[in-house]
Amino acid sequence: MAQRAIREYDGKAIFSKHWKEYFSGFHYEFKSVLVTSGAKLKEKSKEHGFEWLTQEPLVVKPDMLFGKRGKNNLVLFKINKPGDVTLDDAAAWIDEKNSHVTTLLSGQQGQLTHFIIEPFTPHSQDQEYYISATTVGEDDVLYMSAEGGMEVEEGWEEKVREVHIPINMDDAEMEQSIKASIPHDIPKSNQASFASFAIQFFKFYRDMNFAYLEINPIVMLANNNMAILDLVARLDDTAGFMMKDAWGDIEYPTAFGMEDQSPEEKAIAEADAKSGASLKLTILNPMGRIWTMVAGGGASVVYADTIADLAGDVSELANYGEYSGGPTTGETKFYADTLFDLMTRHKDSKGRDKILIIGGAIANFTDVAKTFTGIIQAFEEYADKLKEHNTHIYVRRGGPNYEKGLKDIKEAADRLGLNIEVYGPETHVTDIVRMALQK
Repeated sequence: MAQRAIREYDGKAIFSKHWKEYFSGFHYEFKSVLVTSGAKLKEKSKEHGFEWLTQEPLVVKPDMLFGKRGKNNLVLFKINKPGDVTLDDAAAWIDEKNSHVTTLLSGQQGQLTHFIIEPFTPHSQDQEYYISATTVGEDDVLYMSAEGGMEVEEGWEEKVREVHIPINMDDAEMEQSIKASIPHDIPKSNQASFASFAIQFFKFYRDMNFAYLEINPIVMLANNNMAILDLVARLDDTAGFMMKDAWGDIEYPTAFGMEDQSPEEKAIAEADAKSGASLKLTILNPMGRIWTMVAGGGASVVYADTIADLAGDVSELANYGEYSGGPTTGETKFYADTLFDLMTRHKDSKGRDKILIIGGAIANFTDVAKTFTGIIQAFEEYADKLKEHNTHIYVRRGGPNYEKGLKDIKEAADRLGLNIEVYGPETHVTDIVRMALQK
């Protein structure tokens, strides 16, 4: 499966095009505009059917294949004065944002060029839900939560219900499985409606040949009106020949900041586009002595902040990135090979040992032993180079099959003569950073 990321705007357009066919009993009003400048937005407001741009409060955000826009302060929905966001406010904000290089919390840098503008949807937090679907191994998996928004990743195991749906499961069994897995903390008055929507959402995901489809949050309003506030989508490109009419005129944009990426960063980005997992890599300082291989987007931010804080010099941190979402052994090996190659190209300018931190929180569904097998295979190829740089390796991980993963990686490193310390979830998530820097 070749997965290709699409813009939020195009994903919502596909929903709108097929809404009546799939979402019986629910209503969705597609009001959305994609522009590249404030002037283009004002021109659009003069066209028939887009009068709402001057009549309703607006929300503006970049539409460039990166997430956590709220945490990056890249969503305009209120302004620092009384009143709502107007057309003039939106146009000015767009022109201000696309006038300079933007740096994300992840360290990625690039020019903001595309913006999605929609009406602001008044709602309460208890009307926000989370739903997504993707492929994991041989199955499709549906994820549902009564809590949507930026913090859904925190405490994922407690908040999110998973439904594994084999490709050969019949519709009746699929529907029953979804109904039986509706989160109990969804209000009883909404559970039947949410179950109906979730079933139709999954059928839509599968029939439209999405490789990944997430709405976070989906807002359930009165009278079964639905608002899709944020959407992330990847299509199965191998189905493009038969989905041309269903998808419409789809653009596959270059990922944010990829234009100036190194060959290694581009290789990881291309692997990410073809995978159901998440593979990200940003080189901050190729001469840096502290390298990280972190599982999880949230964990990667925490590790980077901790290293910058304890090292006293952010230039010590060589890279930023993540491998998460259930990558295969082969995908993990490719990621580790790329990282080990980069970190063993240059000796530290002050003759110090290199540090490799293989960290992460407690995985939700990623098989730790499977991913560690990929890292072990990379160790076997790069052991001599890692030893040449006096690399000290610190591992902290938890999650499914973590005991076997930690045992296997320790035994392999000892066999190869690598300097390694291994810890499980009994150790604080970033405590290995302190250990590494103190030693």
